[in-house]
Amino acid sequence: MSDATSAGTPATYLLVDGENIDATLGMSVLGHRPTPDERPRWDRIVDFAGQQWGAPVRGLFFLNATSGSMPMAFVQALLAMGYRPVPLAGNGSEKVVDIGIQRTLEALQDRPGNVVLASHDGDFIPQVEALLDGSRRVGLLGFREFVNQRMTELASRGLEIFDLEHDVAAFNTILPRVRIIPIEEFDPVAFL
Repeated sequence: MSDATSAGTPATYLLVDGENIDATLGMSVLGHRPTPDERPRWDRIVDFAGQQWGAPVRGLFFLNATSGSMPMAFVQALLAMGYRPVPLAGNGSEKVVDIGIQRTLEALQDRPGNVVLASHDGDFIPQVEALLDGSRRVGLLGFREFVNQRMTELASRGLEIFDLEHDVAAFNTILPRVRIIPIEEFDPVAFL
């Protein structure tokens, strides 16, 4: 794998913290474990990242495999959608997915290309902040109302924040969210 296409266009690196997205969706948005129909369409996220910045996407989907097993059907689906699964294992007390994403964000500091992180987690603030050096575009995907507050403050430094439901259209159903609605987006019919 190269870092760019044959035409010389740097890639957009899409790093997905699947555990974080799934936990936020389940606990904070739905109030229950998401069913398959309620989960994001991960292929739409890849498509969005590519369309947003006009670059080929290299999707990395981080998985916790500390138990010694992986959800193989899901891994096969990720591969079919163009993601590269990154199954990580640790001693059980480590946040292996966070560590893996942090190390990857640090490695991307020395590579050309844009970076999109799908997570709400504040554990990545130092690494995201370091990427905001003006040499690339950096984005964050999540539910805006649950993104870490310190992460949202990085928007003033160039971090682009995208909502998984409203900007990406990653869901087949309307989620039961209470969020701040910019007046230009307000549709009263949705509340009637």
